[in-house]
Amino acid sequence: MRLLILASFAIVLQACAQEGEKSAETSESTTDTTSKAFGPVINTEGMLLQTRFNPPKGFEREAVDSGSFAHYLRNLPLKEAGSLVKYYDGSSKSNYAYEAVVDLDIGKRNLHQCADAVMRLKAEYLWDSKQYDKIHFNFTNGFRVDYSEWMKGKRMVVKGNKTYWVNGAARANNYQDFWKYMELIFNYAGTLSLDREMKSKPVDQMEIGDVFILGGSPGHAIIVADMVVNATTGKKKFLIAQSYMPAQETQILKNPLNPLSPWYSTDFGDVLNTPEWTFYANQLKGWE
Repeated sequence: MRLLILASFAIVLQACAQEGEKSAETSESTTDTTSKAFGPVINTEGMLLQTRFNPPKGFEREAVDSGSFAHYLRNLPLKEAGSLVKYYDGSSKSNYAYEAVVDLDIGKRNLHQCADAVMRLKAEYLWDSKQYDKIHFNFTNGFRVDYSEWMKGKRMVVKGNKTYWVNGAARANNYQDFWKYMELIFNYAGTLSLDREMKSKPVDQMEIGDVFILGGSPGHAIIVADMVVNATTGKKKFLIAQSYMPAQETQILKNPLNPLSPWYSTDFGDVLNTPEWTFYANQLKGWE
């Protein structure tokens, strides 16, 4: 993991793994009415998550509130089908692990890794919906960093064993300032801090926006990007989004146990196998 040392105070960054190494629906409507599968599971013409990925046969999306985090994730913009994930340096990642690429810029620094992508999606949703006072994350040392303070022009100082705010900039709340805040979070927070912030929950209570996470070095985090249900049996399936290391664009993962569909069943038992990480059922967490 990357290690940042300021004066005599050290904060250990946690990320996806040991660092230092480097049909088909055709409508693009963002409404969340229930939708059933028509034709193939993957619609290459869809440019949103919910129009790219149809529910499997017998399943449908349940309606969610248009102002919810679930709605935001279902309507993530995607790059054209066949696009490759880009690393922060502009190079490409082969598509062995993912079915689609989320069309959100990640900057030019090696920061947007696994937990960072999860926190970024949550923060982007809150920023877009003007819920600024709900945007806050903890540094790995436990210090809480509220975006509402950042908006006032306050900036962080780490001195010795102390971390505190000072007045350091003009008041602002444009996207550029928001992104600077997020890069600060990416630098000083990670899987370990996010794991501590979130609350464990059973898989049978899984919701869109929940996170499978292992805090540590190495550690990893993925987010439940969408869910569907079989109205007859009650069985559920879900899609997974992740970033990884080195910093890279967020991607919708393949299901290594089903090459024809990226949908995962909630009946996976104790072990959840994803293309680049193995999680366990007791590692599912929800936002406080």
